[in-house]
Amino acid sequence: MANEVVRVNQHPYKHLATATVACFAYVACALLLMHALRPDYAVSTHMISDYAVGRYGWIMVSVFLAMGVGMFTLMLGLAFSGPSTVMARIGVGLLGVASIGLIVSAFFPTDLEEATTATRTGFIHDMSFLVNILSTTVAMFLLSASFGSDRKWRGYRRTSFLLASLVLIGLVTQILSMRALFPYGVVNRLFVVVLAAWLVATAIWLRRVTTASGSA
Repeated sequence: MANEVVRVNQHPYKHLATATVACFAYVACALLLMHALRPDYAVSTHMISDYAVGRYGWIMVSVFLAMGVGMFTLMLGLAFSGPSTVMARIGVGLLGVASIGLIVSAFFPTDLEEATTATRTGFIHDMSFLVNILSTTVAMFLLSASFGSDRKWRGYRRTSFLLASLVLIGLVTQILSMRALFPYGVVNRLFVVVLAAWLVATAIWLRRVTTASGSA
């Protein structure tokens, strides 16, 4: 009987949420480490992608891979335990697109701002960056809207919308800062923070949902 209770409480998709949180915890630690290892990259004029170029570049590559894996595990968790509306399915699919895009970003480093010539690798990175942020931002709003249709997710809907709105503001500010030569490196980091906040908060709620389902 005790073994049966243990098996029931171990919801199979709970681990997907845990994996997502673990991936983004690694991302946070690795990015903080890169700031210490590469002080020659001014925060105001270098985006985090620049850390993949030069010394310790492999650490930034691992950050992109961790983000891709974290996005993928969250996508799977939402596919199995999230709302089942068409809107939610599209949102989940867009997270999948972004997870693939992050893997592409890992293997195609960016061109530094001071580079005299653009490269094919840098162009691919820039295109994957656009696909990643647009796919993820749209997915956040579609999923936020769909959370109201599921009683298990309804309590998270307002927080999800709030964080998604901050991501949208961050995205617009990021684009404007690059055009106006504002300290876009700082804006880029703030954008990544709010983006990761939505992903981690959603993963935590997913863990809560799957834990409750496993205990039922």
